[in-house]
Amino acid sequence: MERRTVGLADDLGYRFPALGPARRAVQRLASTVPGARVLARILPPLDTLTQRLTGDRHALAELLGGLPVVDVTTRGRRTGILRTTHLTAIPHDGTLALLGTNFGGSSTPAWVHNLEADPSATIAYRGRSIEVRARPAGPAELETILERAEPLYGGYRKYRQRITGRRLRAFVLEPDDLGARGQAAPAT
Repeated sequence: MERRTVGLADDLGYRFPALGPARRAVQRLASTVPGARVLARILPPLDTLTQRLTGDRHALAELLGGLPVVDVTTRGRRTGILRTTHLTAIPHDGTLALLGTNFGGSSTPAWVHNLEADPSATIAYRGRSIEVRARPAGPAELETILERAEPLYGGYRKYRQRITGRRLRAFVLEPDDLGARGQAAPAT
């Protein structure tokens, strides 16, 4: 049985699969310090490979840990080059939210800086994509997002506890009817 989501998640067909004992065990391992360090390095290329092999139907994080992966494309704040990052989004008030945990690492993820410089982005899931605008979540909203993330992946709270010397940021994604790049968005 899938855990249902609404709004932007529905538009993308974004769902969290049911968690059995094996997926829960993978999630527990991923939230440990050694697990997070290893996954931070190997998971992005393995998710890319898994997406290619399955025709964009799955990512490794979803198959093993029950964490569906969206591809978020932002414009590099320094280079202007489009950059795509694999992330797990959290259903939040009819839309989706992103948490800049970086697996609990000490540095802020590049995609966070990119969205702060230009909130226009594209979010894609299983062959569907939507132009969005990302707005920063305030402190109270961040707490709400973390509460909603807890039953989906308990590692976020652990990551937050390990983050020192930087502020954890979250973004709420809202559909951009004009298109994230300033053009009319194509109908999907």
